Amino acid sequence: MPDSHPQPPHSSSSSSSSASSGDPAALLLCGARLTDGRTVDVRLGGGRIEAVGTVGSLSAYATRVDLSGYLLLPAPAEPHAHGDTALSADSDGPVSYDPQEVQRRATEAALLQLGHGATALRSHVRIGDVPGLGALAAVLQARRALRGLAELTAVAMPRVLTGAAGADGLAMLRDAVKMGASVVGGCPDRDPDPTGYVEAVLEVASEHGCPVDLHTDGDDPARLARLAAMAGGLRPGVTIGPCGGLGRLPAEVASRAADQLAAAGVTVTCLPQGGCGGAERRATAPVRLLRAAGVRVAAGSGALRDVSNPVGRGDPLEAAYLLASRHGLRPEEAYDAVSASARAVLGLPEVRVEAGFPAELLAVRGDRLAGALSLAYSRIVVHRGRVVARTSAVREYCNTPAVAALDLPRQGRTGQS
Repeated sequence: MPDSHPQPPHSSSSSSSSASSGDPAALLLCGARLTDGRTVDVRLGGGRIEAVGTVGSLSAYATRVDLSGYLLLPAPAEPHAHGDTALSADSDGPVSYDPQEVQRRATEAALLQLGHGATALRSHVRIGDVPGLGALAAVLQARRALRGLAELTAVAMPRVLTGAAGADGLAMLRDAVKMGASVVGGCPDRDPDPTGYVEAVLEVASEHGCPVDLHTDGDDPARLARLAAMAGGLRPGVTIGPCGGLGRLPAEVASRAADQLAAAGVTVTCLPQGGCGGAERRATAPVRLLRAAGVRVAAGSGALRDVSNPVGRGDPLEAAYLLASRHGLRPEEAYDAVSASARAVLGLPEVRVEAGFPAELLAVRGDRLAGALSLAYSRIVVHRGRVVARTSAVREYCNTPAVAALDLPRQGRTGQS
């Protein structure tokens, strides 16, 4: 699974030449603009980038995709989704955990986020109480249905792991891992013994070699210090979020907590677009303070149109836009939070628009990253070397003297997308 078995990129010399073999799945992306200002052709084959060259320099027996007017980027990833409750805000009464309904919602939510550009997603799924293991089984079925379109992995979230009630939760957590949950997590803040909860999760993770991804508001510095001390050195790693409460602490206290998280190698996933069902309050973690301390910061979407955020969009580019516009990150830093850092959270290999790297790409209409984060309407998504989603937006203005005088940008109905 991507969350537990990352693979290094192959060198370009080891990749097969789909151009010479006439691989019918090969793609040639023509005339794409890169963030360094170059305009290039990019040849894809075998799920990887085979070559990057000047426009017209790459001959290929391949399907051509015209990316003139598009900016080509490494594809985003979604490190914090809730597929079991997504798209349930309009439901009458409590959220349904009927397995077929959960599978439908989780699949539709993943496809919506794929359309935004996220070719890999991590979904937190409640286990125990009403859903039992049924919601997890449904999300895992959605994962199988999405194979070839997007990578979906599941985090098992038990409610209680300590005291008399915790024994059942701990047994169910182990069963969830055996079923196929590749990450263990939950909400220690809601357990009567938060430290005991973290200890139990780390024990199960150590037993099975799983990553850990915990919900916490991060407003208790002593609790964060204990978590950092326990998590330090655990492989394949510990992620916490959304940590909005960390920003409400005094600056000196928050800086000390950030230093402790950095020393322990703990990643923080923030939720700039709003909250989620695993967080009590809506706030974004202090991303600049965390980055300055050396903490890896990723950004996720959280709730997608459930009761925690009925208007959640699940768009990684919106998360990056908010990090840039409201939290002071440069566009490149903001996009890193939803791409390279988000992929690292999921245990996925790095993506660059260079030969030998995975062909996980997003083309956005525009010529600069800042503009793409501002007005990213038209998008083409590439997963494993093939186009898996396309969104086209056309804006037209009526033909009036004012429009002609201003020379407003205009997209025609043909030849533009």
